[in-house]
Amino acid sequence: MVQQNEYQNQPAQPAAAGRRALTGAAFGLALIALFLAGVQSPDPAWGKLWMLRPLFVVTMAGALGGFINYMLLHYHRSLGLHKGIAVVLSVLIYVVGLWLGSVLGLAGTLWD
Repeated sequence: MVQQNEYQNQPAQPAAAGRRALTGAAFGLALIALFLAGVQSPDPAWGKLWMLRPLFVVTMAGALGGFINYMLLHYHRSLGLHKGIAVVLSVLIYVVGLWLGSVLGLAGTLWD
C-alpha cells in the first residue's frame, strides 16, 4: 500500500485561484491606469482608443501573475519548494509578467 502525504490530497480551489487572479488583475490595472493618467497630449497618430490595448494587456498579465502565485503557493510542497522560495519566485514572476505586459501593451505608443 502506498502512503500519500496530506498535501497530496488537497484539491485545487477554483474560487481561491479566481480571487488571486482578480487581485493580480486589479493591481495591474491600477498601475497602468495611473501611468496612463499622466499622459497629457497623446500623439494623434495613435488613434482615439490607444489606451485600451495597454489597459487590457497589463490587466491580463496581472491576472496570469496572480494565478501563478496561487498555483506556486498551493503546490509548493509537491513541487519540492520551500514556502519562502515559492513566495519570492511568485513575486518575481508577477513583476516580470507586469513588466512584459507593459512593454507589449505600450509598444507603438509610449514605448518607443
